[in-house]
Amino acid sequence: MATPLPPTFVVPATQTETRRMPLEHDELPPLFPEKITITNIWKYLDYKHVFGLGLTPLIALYGLLTTEIQTKTLIWSIVYYYATGLGITAGYHRLWAHRAYSAGPAMSFALALLGAGAVEGSIKWWSRGHRAHHRWTDTEKDPYSAHRGLFFSHIGWMLVKRPGWKIGHADVDDLNKNKLVQWQHKHYLPLVLFMGVIFPTLVAGLGWGDWRGGYFYAAILRLVFVHHATFCVNSLAHWLGEGPFDDRHSPRDHFITAFMTLGEGYHNFHHQFPQDYRNAIRFYQYDPTKWVIAICAFFGLASHLKTFPENEVRKGQLQMIEKKVLEKKTKLQWGTPIADLPVLSFEDYQHACKNDNKKWILLEGVVYDVADFMNEHPGGEKYIKMGVGKDMTAAFNGGMYDHSNAARNLLSLMRVAIVEFGGEVEAQKKNPSVPIYGDDHHSKSE
Repeated sequence: MATPLPPTFVVPATQTETRRMPLEHDELPPLFPEKITITNIWKYLDYKHVFGLGLTPLIALYGLLTTEIQTKTLIWSIVYYYATGLGITAGYHRLWAHRAYSAGPAMSFALALLGAGAVEGSIKWWSRGHRAHHRWTDTEKDPYSAHRGLFFSHIGWMLVKRPGWKIGHADVDDLNKNKLVQWQHKHYLPLVLFMGVIFPTLVAGLGWGDWRGGYFYAAILRLVFVHHATFCVNSLAHWLGEGPFDDRHSPRDHFITAFMTLGEGYHNFHHQFPQDYRNAIRFYQYDPTKWVIAICAFFGLASHLKTFPENEVRKGQLQMIEKKVLEKKTKLQWGTPIADLPVLSFEDYQHACKNDNKKWILLEGVVYDVADFMNEHPGGEKYIKMGVGKDMTAAFNGGMYDHSNAARNLLSLMRVAIVEFGGEVEAQKKNPSVPIYGDDHHSKSE
């Protein structure tokens, strides 16, 4: 049963850290005290990640060139790819980093092991960085800020040594109290070696005698795919797509990213509603992680699936739609705003039409100059001439013809004035307003 969340979640800032909101195309301050060149970059490299992330693709390539893949090994590699990928998406990400649902002991233990098999750090390390990413999105304290470029947010942030104070604070007290998380963190290295390399190789070797295939395909090549699928959440999901819920920050929604990341590609939604166990909120959107969590809940392995109120979700969508509509409206001509038009008395309006040969008509209190439109009127010129100097509101709205919205939009470009009190008012004729043409003009015309 999904549990609705309260409308808002606010993470309070500490007294020593202030969030700096990036401007569009804002350049972040440099990570290092000197300009990086080919001669000094070696001082800032994180060599365990450089070798780890650099060697696995080379080993996988060697395996592809030297080892024929068996059908059973291919199937097992795909199965284990999805399993370890879910260890990250359903486990590290939605269960521990965001607490979007609760998992029973069996499911939690399985996800902890499978997450270790993805070789992306311990639950504690991964979740601490991810919470900092959400709290400090796109700022200099974001561990993998998209504003530092696609390569940096994808993999570059792991290849360099970064001072700890340059990463924003994130609260992980709940993880420090979690016995399973602490056990996995303490025994992470042996778990990684077993779940990441030994276990997938053993299954293929003992199962159907394909030791080489198990190592090169189910272990190493599978690992490369899992790594870069996860990395796409930090890079591609902040670059490809649209922001249907918010456009102040870089997260985007796109099907391609979702397909590549087991459903984590609806990232704009996720950054707005991080404690929702779903990334995709529509049934037709691809989110296998959500489906797995829901199935586990059905069988009693998971519970308390959190969902944001639909009313709040739709608010965010509507606000972005309104913003886009407003941007498009500003590019169109809508005529002089009614508030900026001069005010005439009804007598002034009639006087201008009768004595100054103005081709004006009055509709709903607004005066329109139709001199240049009379010959183009679809209903004929005579109907326009009939209305000059008169209040044609009733005729315009069905008395003679019920005009379209297009006609109203066209008229908006012909506005020249508004009539006081909206039209002819008998009670006002005894004390008419001063004509806008002035006394001299009246005396000449009379």
